[in-house]
Amino acid sequence: MKINTQDLLKAGVHFGHIARKWNPNMRPFIFMKKGGVHIIDLSKTVVQLNKACEELENIVFSGKKILLVGTKPQAKEKVSYYAKIVNMPCVTERWLGGLLTNFTTIRKSVKKMNNIEKMKKNGTFDTLSKKERLLIDRIYTKLYKNLGSISNMNHIPGGIFLVDPDKEKIALTEAKKLKIPVFAMVDTNTNPNEIEYPIPSNDDSSKSINIILKYVAEAIQKGSSSRNENNTTNVENKIIIDNNKDKIINNE
Repeated sequence: MKINTQDLLKAGVHFGHIARKWNPNMRPFIFMKKGGVHIIDLSKTVVQLNKACEELENIVFSGKKILLVGTKPQAKEKVSYYAKIVNMPCVTERWLGGLLTNFTTIRKSVKKMNNIEKMKKNGTFDTLSKKERLLIDRIYTKLYKNLGSISNMNHIPGGIFLVDPDKEKIALTEAKKLKIPVFAMVDTNTNPNEIEYPIPSNDDSSKSINIILKYVAEAIQKGSSSRNENNTTNVENKIIIDNNKDKIINNE
């Protein structure tokens, strides 16, 4: 996957925060200071983004999910959009404490939500009284708002991608506790040392968030496609082996 530096430039990925709000640990990724604002070195962004995308591809190829997280207004729509494209779970509303560290309980809530959906499809819901339907609808709406986007996450994810780890501190803490690889857009006010795969980039601009997520989604899609191709090849090889085995047995 070739990352176009000019596209990153046009999207404003290089714009950091006001210099006085910087995190000194971001020094290696800062190119210069202009007009009181730090400018991110896009050559470093390309290197880090490539590393992140390679690992994301490997994780997905192994059959694991990537959880995409972005609850700030500029990120919500983008995260939701790309998560749907690559069929990965995402969090765009408030992060529920224990989403990862208390995953078993979260799965029970997801199961409850799915059961309500089944009730509505098979007609059971319509047999309830009006009061019961209103109560269940209220429960379902709340569950779906918080858990609808992770309903396909049956296991702890193999990696977590954060837009602005400062904003998603609880998610970062839970991922680190469970030793889940963390990929994140890190602006000049963030400590990159807390992230395994930091991607120096502007995390306040929707255009910047969009283009980074675009490359991330491409890597995830590539890993998924490679896995599907590999599984298809294995099935075909098994059929050939089984057919040859049958021929040998029949000849005997």
